This record gives sequence, structure tokens and C-alpha cells, in this order.
Amino acid sequence: MIDISHDTLVGISKSYGLFYLIALSIAVGVYALWPANGKKFERAAKSVLKDEEGPWR
Repeated sequence: MIDISHDTLVGISKSYGLFYLIALSIAVGVYALWPANGKKFERAAKSVLKDEEGPWR
């Protein structure tokens, strides 16, 4: 059996966690900036205000 210390496991998990978060951030950025998604995001941004008449009183 391989004897792995706690410090080794913590170091490995921190490294893979860092790479995972970097990859996830890049994927979200690519999705948000992808040209085909621009119309969808623009429509969603305007739909929130579509039925508004003005400030609530």
C-alpha cells in the first residue's frame, strides 16, 4: 500500500482545485462572450424591464 501523508494529499487537492477553478472561470468567460449567445443575453436583459411603467410608488 502506498503511504501518502496528509500534507501531500492537501497539496494535491489544492493544486487540482486551483486548476479546476481556473478552467471553470475560463469556460464561463468563453460562454458569456461567445458571439452566438449575445442575442440571448440582450433579450434577457431587456425582458426584465419590458412591462415596467416606471418607478414603483
